[in-house]
Amino acid sequence: MASDGARRQFWKRSTSKVPGSIQHVYGAQHPPFDPLLHGTLLRSAPKLPSTPVKAKRGSTFQEFESNTSDAWDAGEDDDELLAMAAESLNSEVVMETAHRVLRDHSQRQGQHRRETPASGDSPQPRPEAPLALSADARLVKSASESHTSQPAERPSEAAPLQRSQSLPHSSSTALSGASDPSTLSSAALSEREASRLDKFQQLLAGPNTDLEELRKLSWSGIPRAVRPMTWKLLSGYLPANVDRRPATLQRKQKEYFAFVEHYYDSRNDDAHQDTYRQIHIDIPRMSPEALILQPKVTEIFERILFIWAIRHPASGYVQGINDLVTPFFVVFICEHIDEEDVDSVDVSQVPEDVLRNIEADTYWCMSRLLDGIQDNYTFAQPGIQVKVQMLEGLVSRIDEQVHRHLKQHEVQYLQFTFRWMNNLLTREVPLRCTVRLWDTYQSEPEGFSHFHLYVCAAFLVRWRKEILEEKDFQELLLFLQNLPTAAWDDEDVSLLLAEAYRLKFTFADAPNHYKK
Repeated sequence: MASDGARRQFWKRSTSKVPGSIQHVYGAQHPPFDPLLHGTLLRSAPKLPSTPVKAKRGSTFQEFESNTSDAWDAGEDDDELLAMAAESLNSEVVMETAHRVLRDHSQRQGQHRRETPASGDSPQPRPEAPLALSADARLVKSASESHTSQPAERPSEAAPLQRSQSLPHSSSTALSGASDPSTLSSAALSEREASRLDKFQQLLAGPNTDLEELRKLSWSGIPRAVRPMTWKLLSGYLPANVDRRPATLQRKQKEYFAFVEHYYDSRNDDAHQDTYRQIHIDIPRMSPEALILQPKVTEIFERILFIWAIRHPASGYVQGINDLVTPFFVVFICEHIDEEDVDSVDVSQVPEDVLRNIEADTYWCMSRLLDGIQDNYTFAQPGIQVKVQMLEGLVSRIDEQVHRHLKQHEVQYLQFTFRWMNNLLTREVPLRCTVRLWDTYQSEPEGFSHFHLYVCAAFLVRWRKEILEEKDFQELLLFLQNLPTAAWDDEDVSLLLAEAYRLKFTFADAPNHYKK
């Protein structure tokens, strides 16, 4: 058995990792070094031994051992290991190394004083803080490193430490070469977008696209490059099987132009001229004007809306349906142009056969959308009436103060939310935001009907502060009919959708949850 003195000697000097040994904890109580005791070490450039000589009082472990009642008894093997560790650390070697470091440092300092006047430059102050940090960094290094001294660092190597006083040399070098935070954020964003695009492409390239997985990916937005195909799949226009898609596209496009050939000439007949006249009046009122007012686009929209009205006599054409054509047309034409701003697209540059295909695809996808909300456009528009009532009840539970404020100033929900339901918010937000909004609508079950209700509720509460500040009926109604969303982007829409999802999760299956 090793003596108690040998054990104390080991705990006093060794930092080697022995099973059960206690390692130094550097913090407020046990700092890594004492500047007063190690002032000579701070000025030395050479690398010091990993276990510095400490002129401290009795061993910390002795105090720990005397104050602790549950200390373990080391076995015979452990005692032998402790004795060997104590012998391996000779105090004479440590002291000799320290004296050699101090001697080398003094010689370099004398040489530096002799060289400075000959240079002709004004003497520069010695960088004390970087050297101190270098010594600090060395003092906390692992005990397993070599105890031999290393050459001193050159001043050029210590310079980066002046820029970051709290970091070791290697970290400062890395940070000095780092790019601007906004650049890093953009790079990370681009990397994330590239990763999402790759997931979409892999999913769409499979022999049978998993539509459920596609909906999950699409909820957070669809990359522009794959949005046309994704919308066609999510709307039910194209089949999930890759091999069947070309034949389906060809058949549907042929079918649509058969309708045009059969019905479009009847637009001037007495039975249909009122419908066509209303369509002709409504299209120039649409946005973006730079796109819609191009003659080719106007003709395409007139054909699509007129054919749909003739093919759906239960509702016919109703104002508001025209706004539902634009997002599909814009998304599909972006597949064939390079311009990011769709408002300034020159449709005349797109080949005629491509425009024909876009027209047919737009018609069929819009038809699929309207099939789910057709009661919004039948006589007296009962679907919209019901949704407005549901929205009023929902807002009364979500934000009673806003609901009471509207009632107090005699503002009826139908006066400002009718358009929200009729146009699916296409008149309330920019076109780019509408496209992003519809990415999620097509990912949600009954997105254009059921989920849209919660989006409208979140959209109204979004302007809570401004609504409560308005104290006049006219000003309040004008604000609600002209909400300041011109500067909105995808981030604003994402926040709106997230809030709508939270409301749906909270209230969809609990209609009386917050009802008083």
